[in-house]
Amino acid sequence: MTFESHGHVVPALDRVSLDVAAGEFLCIVGPSGSGKSTLLRVLAGLHRQSAGEVRIEAEHPGAPLTAMVFQEHALLPWRTVLDNVTFGLENRGVARAERDARAGDMLALVGLTRFARHYPHQLSGGMKQRVGIARALATDPEVLLMDEPLAALDAQTRTIMQEELLRIWATLGKTVIYVTHSLEEALLLGDRVVLLTARPGRVSRVFPVDLGRPRGLEIRASPAYGALLEKLWSELRDEVVRAMSEERSADAG
Repeated sequence: MTFESHGHVVPALDRVSLDVAAGEFLCIVGPSGSGKSTLLRVLAGLHRQSAGEVRIEAEHPGAPLTAMVFQEHALLPWRTVLDNVTFGLENRGVARAERDARAGDMLALVGLTRFARHYPHQLSGGMKQRVGIARALATDPEVLLMDEPLAALDAQTRTIMQEELLRIWATLGKTVIYVTHSLEEALLLGDRVVLLTARPGRVSRVFPVDLGRPRGLEIRASPAYGALLEKLWSELRDEVVRAMSEERSADAG
């Protein structure tokens, strides 16, 4: 994936090749500017890749291939929680009764049934993000794409939402591709962690997370978790240092 900037071609991703299994929770980490969010946007069809292909083997013909949860909840402030969740279904021409029923199921899943008639400004940050997750899930996508969906939350709310994500994923069995800056979060949530290099983003290494399921916050006390975290950080640190060095060189130039 390349972009044009001030007459120059800027490579964002280079020969990224990945296979993701159905039902897998795949986490992507890398230094700032490594193309993590760009990769998700390519998968979502929001960016057209400069070369190569994205292929999704659909298990449910007619369902959307992807749905995306952004870092900012991106809720429509003039619509109620229920109407925000039905938004994607409405755009697909689903009948009102069916989309309300589907949205109701998703709100129950994320624990927000009694807030269906509220508006976004009446919700906390964590609740807004749960609405965003319910909205994405309501369309029943083949792949759920999540771009640092918990990054803007405070530490306590983020911890609770990590547990919520594990519960929702275990319930629905969706394929999830999840971008995060947090190695701790990646190891808590993921089946595998993909490390991207500094720009242009390439797959440096894929780490299997052999920490068992179901997995909760207590996993952070295990020696296996600590060893894998250390190994991940050791390799990520090298890429972060390289990215910072290249930024300093560009500023000097």
